[in-house]
Amino acid sequence: MNSKPKRLFESPRQVVTDIILLCIGSSLCATATNGILIPNNFATGGITGISLILHKMTGIDVGLAYLLLNVPLFVLAWMVVGRRFFFFSVIGTTTLTLALFFVNFIHFNLHDQTLNALLAGLILGGGAGLCLKTSGSQGGTDILSVMLLQRFSINIGTTILTVNVIVLLIISVYYSIEAVLHTMIVVYVTSKVVNIVVTGLSQRKSVFIISSKWEEISHEILKDIRRGVTIIKGEGGYMRNEEHILYAVIAFTEIGQLKRLVRSIDPSAFVVISDTLEVVNYRIGNQPHW
Repeated sequence: MNSKPKRLFESPRQVVTDIILLCIGSSLCATATNGILIPNNFATGGITGISLILHKMTGIDVGLAYLLLNVPLFVLAWMVVGRRFFFFSVIGTTTLTLALFFVNFIHFNLHDQTLNALLAGLILGGGAGLCLKTSGSQGGTDILSVMLLQRFSINIGTTILTVNVIVLLIISVYYSIEAVLHTMIVVYVTSKVVNIVVTGLSQRKSVFIISSKWEEISHEILKDIRRGVTIIKGEGGYMRNEEHILYAVIAFTEIGQLKRLVRSIDPSAFVVISDTLEVVNYRIGNQPHW
């Protein structure tokens, strides 16, 4: 199978798009940190949470602490994930650091602290997810999440949630129990939103089709949906007759088109559509090309 070689940088257009997404995502994270977390005395997990603790204890700027703590993680990004991820993660961390310095003019003052925590989680998750949709990240826990996803297919949101809860347990001594509980809401919502942004909106479906008109269906999938089809030879369990099973992986948005196509050719076709955890391929894969 031919695959496109992995280059350090894609087209200039893709580089510009990645940088714009990193800037937008970093601005969202800085807005949530400066506008909700700090004013409401919330913490958060990962490197950002430790940076907030250092800010609370020493008065050091959150952005500077975040930058210094990320230095050893960049070494891992270079060694384990790759040069492209390293360079774009440097850009992501730099943009987040600058955003934490300068994006401090928006403050949310909701009367209910639970609503503040929910809003912070939504904004943080959206910002971090946008950054992970690029060829890099914002550094910190994101680097560890990408490493575990590539090596063990562990969900990004699961890694973020687990690491953040551990960090929260360690740093809970510096915050009130109410602040820690609200921070847990922030962490949980953030992890869920990151999953939705990174993979949820680009979910892939695996499809099995058994039909006597398999040749025509296969041809139409290749021509109309433009997805590859694998033909698997099988045998019916009852009649012991030879069967041809079509297997394909399609995008979530193509399900309706596929079902209409199969129904128009063979209304009695047997079709099974299943969720996929992760699809790795240049054309149909649903993970960013780190």
